[in-house]
Amino acid sequence: MPLSISNSGSRSSRRTTMTSKPFLMVLISMVLILVFQSATSIFAQDADKVRVETISAGNGDAVTREFKYSSMVTLYIEEADGSKTPSGWSTRVSDGATADKPFDFQPGVGLIEGWTEGVLKMKEGERAWLHVPARLGYGDRPMGSPGGAFYIPASSNLLFDIEILGKAGKTEL
Repeated sequence: MPLSISNSGSRSSRRTTMTSKPFLMVLISMVLILVFQSATSIFAQDADKVRVETISAGNGDAVTREFKYSSMVTLYIEEADGSKTPSGWSTRVSDGATADKPFDFQPGVGLIEGWTEGVLKMKEGERAWLHVPARLGYGDRPMGSPGGAFYIPASSNLLFDIEILGKAGKTEL
């Protein structure tokens, strides 16, 4: 039944059919559902991508595949609620390592896909949280052993606290 409003100048002559409020509520509900579905879809797509969250900006050159780099790293498991659980692997004494010992790497060589993708978005001197979804990390394979030095359960999202010190062999702690 269509919405009908007639107004001949006085309040008593205004007439609205009984279907206008339910129609408006249904319309608002449909719009809210579409907005929610779009937002959920966007977040689901982003959850499947590597995300770099800068802690402190670097002022050096952009990281490339051509060089080997030195870095300080702590690895966490990133839970669905955004909390982090230590994996047991770090190059920092402050995060459980026996000594501050940089980790040297070359993007694309012997690394998980998500690490390479993330560090290629960074600069020398930058420190960042590198959010890596499970499919770009170790996927459905567990790494390490429960109760061992480090452990990453299968299908874990990874969170690296990484600082790119510079090109390997040219950096000091």
